Formats: sequence, C-alpha cells, structure tokens
Amino acid sequence: MKILSPLISRLARMRLWRIENWTNHPAVAQREVLQHLVTAAQYTEFGKKYGFSRLFNLKEFKKRVPIHEYPDLKPYIERMMAGEENILWNEPIKWFAKSSGTTSEKSKFIPMSDESLKDNHYQANKDVLTNYYKNFPGSDLLTGKGLVVGGSHQINKLNENIQYGDLSAVLMQNSPFWGQWLRTPELSIALLDEWETKIEKLAQTTSLENVTSLAGVPTWSLILLKRILEITGKKTIKEVWPNLELYINGGVSFVPYREQFEKIIGAPINYLEVYNASEGFFAAQEKPGDNGMTLFTEHGVFYEFMPIEEYKKQNPVTLGLADVQLHKNYAPVISTTGGLWRYLIGDTIQFTSLNPYRIKVSGRLKHYMNAFGEEVIVDNADHAIALAAQKTNAIVNDYTAAPVYFTESSNGAHEWLIEFDKEPADMQTFTRELDAALKSLNSDYEAKRHKNIALRMPIVKSIPMGVFNKWLHNKGKMGGQHKVPRLSNERSIIEEVLQLI
Repeated sequence: MKILSPLISRLARMRLWRIENWTNHPAVAQREVLQHLVTAAQYTEFGKKYGFSRLFNLKEFKKRVPIHEYPDLKPYIERMMAGEENILWNEPIKWFAKSSGTTSEKSKFIPMSDESLKDNHYQANKDVLTNYYKNFPGSDLLTGKGLVVGGSHQINKLNENIQYGDLSAVLMQNSPFWGQWLRTPELSIALLDEWETKIEKLAQTTSLENVTSLAGVPTWSLILLKRILEITGKKTIKEVWPNLELYINGGVSFVPYREQFEKIIGAPINYLEVYNASEGFFAAQEKPGDNGMTLFTEHGVFYEFMPIEEYKKQNPVTLGLADVQLHKNYAPVISTTGGLWRYLIGDTIQFTSLNPYRIKVSGRLKHYMNAFGEEVIVDNADHAIALAAQKTNAIVNDYTAAPVYFTESSNGAHEWLIEFDKEPADMQTFTRELDAALKSLNSDYEAKRHKNIALRMPIVKSIPMGVFNKWLHNKGKMGGQHKVPRLSNERSIIEEVLQLI
C-alpha cells in the first residue's frame, strides 16, 4: 500500500487544474452541463415531450419543463425499473438507489446511469481527495484503509439486468478495482442487511485494520466507534487506529456532534463535510474549517435555486448562480445525468460565499417548526442545541422537536425530546440556554417568545438512550443516511417516539 499510495496521490493532484477551472468559472461549467443534458436526452421520451431538440436557452428550458417532485417522475421511473429504455435518459439504467425519506413510509428509487456514477459520484469523491492532498501534501491517508459506515440494504435484483440498493451499496458494487483495495471491510460485511449484526462485524473486523479515514452519518459512526472501544478495551479511537487522520461527515449537521467525536477519538484529526445524496454528490468542504461546502458545478448536475417562499406556487421562480444571495434559504432544483429533470430534492440550503460558491444545508422543506409564525429551521435548532450543551457541559446524542398547540389555559410551545450522552446537571438551566440560543439565532422566534405572546418556554424532556434507534428500527430505517427528523410542524413523529419510552 505504501508503494501504491504515492502514485494515487500524484494522480489526484493532477486533477487540480480542472478543479480550479470550474471553481473560477462556474457559470461556464453550468452552461456546458445544461447543454450536455438537453442534447443527450433530446430523443428520449421525456426529451421529445418537452421539445429538447428545439431548446436553445435556459429561459425556454425553464418555461417548458415544470418543476418535479418524486411522485411526478415516479411513473417514468417505474417503467425504467421494468426495463424500458430511453425514457428519462438516453442510456440504459441498470442501477437505482433506494432512498426513503425520514417521514415517508414509501421508498424512492433514484435512477443512476453509468454516466452519473462516473462523472458525478466517483468524480466528486476523487475531487475531495484531490483537494485534501492539495492541503495536506504529506498525508498518509492512502497508506491505510478507508471505512465507510454505509447503509443496511443489500443489493436486490429487479430482473436480470436491473438492480437496486442503498446508495452506499450501489457505490461499493460499482467502484473501480483500486477502490476495493483502499477500503474496509470486505463487501460481504459492508452490505449486510441486518444493522445490529453489521455493526458488530464492522467493529470486530475493522478494529484490527489500519484505518486512516472514516466516513458516515455522525450518529451511526458514533455507535460503531463506541462498540470498538468496548471490544478493544481502549479509551480512545486513536489507540485503536493511531493513523486515523480524516473523518468525512454528511447527512446531518456536524455541529452537535463535534465535541463527542473529539473526545472519543482522543487526538486532533481533520474533519470534512460533504453534501452527498442518492440524487447526486453536490458539494464538499475544500479544506477543514471552511465556512461552507464548495458547490460542484462540473459534475453532471445543473442547479437552480428556488426561494422557499416560492414553494407550492403554481409557477415558482428559480434563480441561477448569478442571482443568489448570501444567507437566504433556497430549495435546490436539479437536472442530472441520471434523468432527473428540474427535480426538487427537498433540502434547503444557504450560500455562505459567492466567490467561490459555497453552501451549507440549512434543513428540509418539510422539516421545520412554524406553527406560530416562528419559522425555526434545522440549522437554528442544531446550533441552539450545541450552544445549550456547551453552556451546561452536556453532550447531546440526538433530538427531535415539534409544536405543542394552544389550549384554553396556555399558549403554544415547542417540545424537545433529547437523548443525552451526558445529561446537564440542571435541566431547567439547559432549557433556558436553549431558549436563549434560539432567540439569538432567530428573530421570528424571539418575537413570538416576547412576553410569552405566542410561545412559552420550551418543554425539554430527556429520554433514554436507544429510543430513537428503536423508532428507526420500527420504521425499517437503521443505518446509512437514515436519521431521526430534527423538526416537524406536526406531532405524529414525536407522539410515536413518546410511545416507546
């Protein structure tokens, strides 16, 4: 591995000029992506329906093609899964990434063409590696193994030619041969379907490896790391993996988890955030500590940005990169080489920089609290939880929140269910700090809390460890990118969790 790693690292650094080109000229890169998408799909059923062969500019594209959510494209996708070709994309689709939303009982099947795998997911991963070596040229990252804490869905065959599975499973199955050398564990363990068994085998096998990088959703990664310490009897992960130097996180905000990771790892390492979903790999931090993730503009995805107030309007306005503003909430609308056309992902993002274009994920379109006009989003909640934990010397493992509605005798409130890895000494103090943090982060919340006009003090309940995992298990959503919804504007989820206590 020591011999192979310098070669791979040199190859990675050779990509730098291309990265600099699309970073410095994002509009050009995006124009070329859209041109390629429309040209490639002009003779598909979708392309013929919307006259792609006669599209000459972005204005016409936006005028002809409506914005889609998954149910709108589902009839096309079901036909593709049955083996029909030339429907949404011009090449056969052999793979579908199974993705289930945190609140939906039904799964989504996202088409993944060979082109989207190669030019989006794998190229984006290579660009993350390239930037890492640019910033840490002496890195020993590739002298060891990378561990991805992926999902719990095995590869399933729809027919002789078409298969589906969790995103991480699809990527592992299609990764180049050299990628298998650089990762752990073996595929038979990585693709195990039963989550509890998988965690145990992951811990048993990877604790013996020279792991230099770790990637995954923070909640599932922490479960694995804690089990490894139990098995090995070590006090920190650095004692198990002395060469660990990088943790790549995504799926949820890392803010509430950073302190836990620093404590359990036991020594400084680098942390990088990525924005990677079944629909595409969209952005990543160029280097640790960057305020936001650099948007990938050359990787087979064309972006539009819908101001969230346009959501559910009959003809919603979308903006290009030239017209977006800092710190405003947008819903990304994407067109991809997998055959998604003007597709609303469901996330909300904010731009943290316009040169280069950097973003952060601020929440979900359907995950917020606005029962009283307070407009609390996930980004507010994550930072408020982190601040309250810091002020009270607590460690939060996971949480969810929902409104408590008006009654004849009391105003509304927010109810928070929190799993603490370390409880605060005084829950009332934690509640006050959470309330104060939300006021400082959100002026609408502050206004509604003024003199308890609409909102009284939050109701915070500490719940036993493992309850959220039990809820996810009951939903069949253990592992991978599955997570407990942070916020909800109604009480169905929180009531289900309360029933498990």
